[in-house]
Amino acid sequence: MFRTSDIVLIAVMVSAAAFTYKTKHEAEEKLVAVRKIEQQIRFEEDSIDLLKADWSLLTQPARLQKLAETYQNELQLAPVEARQIVGLDDLPTKPVDVQDTSTKRLGGVADIGGTDKVVTGAVVR
Repeated sequence: MFRTSDIVLIAVMVSAAAFTYKTKHEAEEKLVAVRKIEQQIRFEEDSIDLLKADWSLLTQPARLQKLAETYQNELQLAPVEARQIVGLDDLPTKPVDVQDTSTKRLGGVADIGGTDKVVTGAVVR
């Protein structure tokens, strides 16, 4: 009937066919995944283009000027000037509020109730 070499040859052929089918199936799955990613990329690019178009529409100088004129009384807006950048000398000074926190930070001097002060390396509570 069948010789051992015939059975081995049939087994090799069946395993080769199974391996080929498995490889083809994996390749098809990866191709579907690539197509989904490409579709998602196209969708995101379209979304970005739409957002850019909206941004350019919303930031048109004529539109902003019209809105400023419309709501000038309600919002108490100052007139629009060409100079948008303010120098450091033009900024108002902020009052400096300095508090002594030397006993509350790391490496501060702790008051332990006596006349001796102990330098600590931890937060004093």
